[in-house]
Amino acid sequence: MAEVPGLQEAWGTLVENVPAWQLRSFGTFVLHEMFYWGSYLPFFVMDRTPYFHKWKIQDEKENDLPGQWQCFKAVMLNHMLVVFPIVMVSHLFEFLGVDAGYEVPSLITIAFQVFVCFLIEDFCFYWGHRALHTDFLYRHIHSVHHTYSAPFGIAAEYAHPLEVIFLGLSTIFGPIICRPHLLTLWVYLFFRCLQTVECHSGYDFPWSLNRWLPFYGGADFHDHHHKSYSGNYASVFIWTDYIYGTDTSYRQWKSKMAADEKKLASADCAPTDSAAKRST
Repeated sequence: MAEVPGLQEAWGTLVENVPAWQLRSFGTFVLHEMFYWGSYLPFFVMDRTPYFHKWKIQDEKENDLPGQWQCFKAVMLNHMLVVFPIVMVSHLFEFLGVDAGYEVPSLITIAFQVFVCFLIEDFCFYWGHRALHTDFLYRHIHSVHHTYSAPFGIAAEYAHPLEVIFLGLSTIFGPIICRPHLLTLWVYLFFRCLQTVECHSGYDFPWSLNRWLPFYGGADFHDHHHKSYSGNYASVFIWTDYIYGTDTSYRQWKSKMAADEKKLASADCAPTDSAAKRST
């Protein structure tokens, strides 16, 4: 049973009035667009607000409004010509086991299946992304995504159409295996859009999730990939890169940053010559 008051009734009304195939296709695409572009709106405002710029990871690089407009048009073109046709045949989700039935799963079931989908997506994405960094695939496909060495939110899906399809498969492997309820699929889609926009945002805030969940990469982790063009291949978590040693450059950089901050703090605390003479 649903644990959110009114959720079962609202979902029941929806499925009684809208055919299941329309929910799986049109519904999924519309929600994808709302989730993706809506996730970027706060970061768009921050890009226009100097107060937030102190938390930019690559503060020496600016992505101006015309450049972001070009990115928006390219991503929207991919959405309409690649994502939309794929989602429009998403009534095949019924064949894959995605249930659009009347009964809403419990919050525990939704949370567990969403987490499992993220685990599967992250592992599959790691190997697909790493393959795209081989010489041939990088030059002909993945280099498009690396147009922006200092990424901003919507650059998450700025990519060659073949990459959109190839890495998009990692997103649907989880639902194929878990066979979730359609509502669970939509919850997963929401958090996946939010997560990919956040990790491409270029901001590392004191309240960023990676500061609270040590196994989550976030923008701090993925931004280094765009800056160095290698390593940190996973989409969500940090452990796969750690296991296979593809985060070495990132960890060395973090160690250097910590050492530099420690030296700076020590210098600030050290007494000046005049103060030292007065103390003797």
